[in-house]
Amino acid sequence: MYLSRDVMNLDLFPPEPSAATRPLERLLRVSRIYLEPEAGLHPRGRDILARFPDAERVEVRSHWNIPGLHGNEGNVESWNRIKGSTLVLGMKKTMRFEPNGRSADFLPPSAANGCVMACAYCYVPRHKGYANPVTVFVNIDRIQAALRRHAGKLGPKREPNLVDPRYWVYDIGCNSDCSADAALSDNVRDQVRLFTTLPNAMGSFATKFVNRELLTYAPQGKTRIRFSLMPHAKAKLLDVRTSPIAERIAAIDDFVAAGYEVHLNFSPVVITDGWQAEYDALFQELDDTLGAAAKAQLACEIIFLTHNERLHEVNLGWHPQAEALLWRPELQEAKVSQMGGTNVRYRTGMKGQLVREFIQLLERRMPYCRVRYAF
Repeated sequence: MYLSRDVMNLDLFPPEPSAATRPLERLLRVSRIYLEPEAGLHPRGRDILARFPDAERVEVRSHWNIPGLHGNEGNVESWNRIKGSTLVLGMKKTMRFEPNGRSADFLPPSAANGCVMACAYCYVPRHKGYANPVTVFVNIDRIQAALRRHAGKLGPKREPNLVDPRYWVYDIGCNSDCSADAALSDNVRDQVRLFTTLPNAMGSFATKFVNRELLTYAPQGKTRIRFSLMPHAKAKLLDVRTSPIAERIAAIDDFVAAGYEVHLNFSPVVITDGWQAEYDALFQELDDTLGAAAKAQLACEIIFLTHNERLHEVNLGWHPQAEALLWRPELQEAKVSQMGGTNVRYRTGMKGQLVREFIQLLERRMPYCRVRYAF
């Protein structure tokens, strides 16, 4: 399906918000809420429902399998309309902690799944079918209790690792964007404040959305925000419905001043002609913008694009322009993921050279930015 310029401008690239706009107003105007009955009775669920009193409420047996929403191929054409109008409330039932070792030591039970944004390379839609609105898990009390127990059993972190030298790090945003989630409920605020009470642990999440309400959370150095960045032109095409790159960069000093540890997430690195010059300009912009305090604590992670054939087919239905950059069979090879799925990544050998070249560019412009990992 080809999207006309008018549709592209309306659905993919909404107008810039005014200063008075609430954080998600331009992205999410909830008109329908699917909810598990128990979620509607929970205090956090009642609070969220009160925020959207005019929204239609539809009770469902499971937040994971909603007839007509998940797995419905016809929803591809309504991809962004659904993201911008639909919210799901559910109960988190499985309290599982998965070892990670890169962005974090552990992936804890998530307090949300899905996103109001629509980055063309996002992996979450692979698991949720053809529509991927936000699901908020309202039983944050159970999630936090599980986190306290898990961290308590670990005890102190006795040996530094690539994740952090002092704390066990939990990625609380691996299935969503916490900056956007914070505009829907108090779950993220509660998580940030929880980590200030855990002597051996800190939280972490990557974000492509600037929500200045988070500046009031008083994280006390116990939450790491990783601002995801790529060259401006690529972000306009691939980072759909997100905060502009310049806005993310401009926010870094403020979040450091507010008590967050702020890292950079160069992800995904997408290879096109002239990519070196684009990233060199991005690094120079960062060096010119960041203050001394931000630079002193700065680190980054570098992740080259991994794509997925099923997601490629879905994307062709709503954003084929992005696939011209993401789907490059002449540069990519098949890779079986840890979950058993078939993905594609840049070819072995070539990718190693690309990683080395990227790090050299970064070191020339930003020698103070420590590389936590790159692959």
